[in-house]
Amino acid sequence: MSTDPREALDAFLEAVREHYAASAHRSGDEDPRVEAAYMALADAFEIYEDAIYTAFDEVTPFELFDDVEDAREDEEPEDDFVVVDDDED
Repeated sequence: MSTDPREALDAFLEAVREHYAASAHRSGDEDPRVEAAYMALADAFEIYEDAIYTAFDEVTPFELFDDVEDAREDEEPEDDFVVVDDDED
């Protein structure tokens, strides 16, 4: 199923507005409205990015925070072994 990029853009911008409104009126650090708006914004962004890529073979310069964290975890070296320097001078 392909989404019209203009419709995806409109939905994304609305999600940005909703996230702003929820953030501006949040009731605390763990306000469920902000959490819901955050997730809706992430979902709308992914739909927009997919639509713009499908329609125009174009990408955005943005990455979702979870994707960035996952990439960092993939790049971190494994601590499976330790190098020991046995040189005693």
